[in-house]
Amino acid sequence: MSWLAILLIGFAVTDLTHSVRRTPVLPGCVGGVVALSVGLLAGLGSGRDVVALLLISGVVVLWDLTVTWGFGHPGPAWLPLTLFVLALGLAVACSGLAPVSAGPLGRWLDSVSLPALSGVTPDRFLLVLGAFGIQLSTGNVLVRLVLKSTGTINPAADGAMPRTRLKGGRLLGPLERVFILALALGGQVTAASIVVAAKGLLRFPELSSRRDQQRIHQMTEYFLLGSFVSWLVALGSYVLLA
Repeated sequence: MSWLAILLIGFAVTDLTHSVRRTPVLPGCVGGVVALSVGLLAGLGSGRDVVALLLISGVVVLWDLTVTWGFGHPGPAWLPLTLFVLALGLAVACSGLAPVSAGPLGRWLDSVSLPALSGVTPDRFLLVLGAFGIQLSTGNVLVRLVLKSTGTINPAADGAMPRTRLKGGRLLGPLERVFILALALGGQVTAASIVVAAKGLLRFPELSSRRDQQRIHQMTEYFLLGSFVSWLVALGSYVLLA
C-alpha cells in the first residue's frame, strides 16, 4: 500500500499548496517532490520503487495541470476527475506489488514513544496521513470539479441570491470530512451518520422556504450534490483504511 499512500500524499500536498499560493505548475512540482522524498524516506530505493515514485510524481504534476485546465475551461471538467479515478484505481490494483515501507521513517516510528503510534507500521502511517490529507483541500477540489462538470451552479454566485462575504464553506467541508473519517476509524459510524444528518437539519429551514422556488430548487441540487461528493471522499478514504 506504500505507493497508494504516497500518491494520496502527493495529491494532498499539491492541492494544499495551490490553496495557499496560486502559481502555475508550482503546486504540482511541490507535490511531486514531496511524494518522491516521502518514498525515499520510507526506504523505497530499489529500481522498481524509483520508477514507481517517478511515475507518481508525474501523475501529481499532471493532476495539477489538469485541475487548472478544468477550472479555466468553460466546459465540463471530466479530464482531471478521470485522471484522479484512474490513478487511484491503478494504485490500488498495484498495491500488492509495492514493498513494505521501512527506512528512516520506520526507524523513527520505532523510536517514538507516543501511544497512538505504538505498533503502527510505516505503510499504515503513510496511508492514514494521505487519507486525512486528502480531506483538507483535495476534497474541495473534487467537489468543485463535479459541480462544474454537471453544470450545477452556485445560486449565490449566479445572482439568484445576495452575495455573502462568508467563506466558511471552504473550511467547514474539510472539517466535516476529517470529523466523519475520524469517527468512522474510531468505530463510531453511528456518530458519523449523526453528523451527516445534522448538516441536513441545519439547512432544512433554508431549503424548505416557500418563497422563490426556482432558487430553492437550485440550492437544493447544489447542496445535495456537493454534500454527497464530500461525504463520498470521506467514506472512500475510510474504505481504504478499513
